[in-house]
Amino acid sequence: MAGALVGIALFILIVTALGLFQVLRADLAIERMMAVQLLGTGGAAVVLLFGAASGAGSMADVALLMMLFAAFSCTAFTLGEASAPEADDREEDT
Repeated sequence: MAGALVGIALFILIVTALGLFQVLRADLAIERMMAVQLLGTGGAAVVLLFGAASGAGSMADVALLMMLFAAFSCTAFTLGEASAPEADDREEDT
C-alpha cells in the first residue's frame, strides 16, 4: 500500500512540476499567481501522500500550512492588483 501511495505522490509531483513550468512561462501576472496556487495544492497533496505512506501524522499540519500560505499569497496578490490602478490614475492626474 505504501508503494502505491508513493507512486501516486510522484505522479502528482511530476504533473504539478509540468503545470508549474507551463504557467511560469506566461507573461500575465495572474497566471503566475495561479502557479502559486498550483504549487500549494499539488505540494500539499504530495506531502499528505508521503505522510500517509510513511505513517507520519504531523504531515497533515505541514500540508495545511502550505495550503494556507498559498491562499494568503492569492489574497495579497488580489488586494495588490485591486489597488494598483488607483495609484496609476493619481500619477496621471498630477
